Amino acid sequence: MQFPGIIPAAITPFTADDHVDVAALHTNLEALLGAGIGGLVATGTMGEAGQLSDAERRTVVETVVTAADGAIPVIAGVSAGSTAAACRNAAAAREAGAAAVMCLPPLNYRGTTREFIAFYAAVAHEGLPIMAYNNPEAGGIDLTPATIADIAAAVDGVVAVKECSGDARRIAALVNDTDLEILVGGDDWALEGFAAGATGWVSGVANVAPVECVALQALVDAGRLAEARAVYARLLPLARLDMTPKLVQHFKGAMDAIGLRGGPTRPPRLPLDEAEREVLHAAVAALRAPVSA
Repeated sequence: MQFPGIIPAAITPFTADDHVDVAALHTNLEALLGAGIGGLVATGTMGEAGQLSDAERRTVVETVVTAADGAIPVIAGVSAGSTAAACRNAAAAREAGAAAVMCLPPLNYRGTTREFIAFYAAVAHEGLPIMAYNNPEAGGIDLTPATIADIAAAVDGVVAVKECSGDARRIAALVNDTDLEILVGGDDWALEGFAAGATGWVSGVANVAPVECVALQALVDAGRLAEARAVYARLLPLARLDMTPKLVQHFKGAMDAIGLRGGPTRPPRLPLDEAEREVLHAAVAALRAPVSA
């Protein structure tokens, strides 16, 4: 497998004067690398890729690659609204040392399967393996299991899929109908996804609780479901915040709460309001609660 286990989708911290905070990013990555994770995603949705310049994207990917130091793969998010832009992002990711790319279908374009195949084939031409990314909420397009199977059959470079539709039944369908590595893409159905056969999890909550996320997968793989459910119960209040429009604010806030470097988000994202901060506080408190099987 190229993308095994827990793969945090790294946040991008910013300085007070709104530059990429490379030192803070290193601090966060060091905390993740000691937890047994299987890879790292840079410049994904959680990394506010849409709010980064091309130069900033390059800086973030290079920083993550340097921190990983070849021990685990770095996957760069390259999603864009056009084929040309996605290919430019993929080429830049390759030059920055990424091992693979993660890519939504063309943003907000409800194309045909033939067009999606052509799009992914063009991105694959840049030379890195592709983790296709199905997230109807983020990209405006729902790649069904049948469409993903068609893309994978036509484009050798597509080797994995991050499934984030919210329908755990799709994990089993993709496991059955393709030879792809199937990764859970939504934090609040990770246990269900692992039980259905997912081999990995591209995770927001793993930025905050990587040890618990690694333990969750290990327990499911070992058939120790009661223990897995106990760990999952602690993760779920925070994990549920992943499938909301303010996922980045929530996870940056959670990182600040545990002593890591989250910090502000860039517009159009605004800070959490008081009610949202209370929800986040309760979720972090649940994470800190003792495990009880």
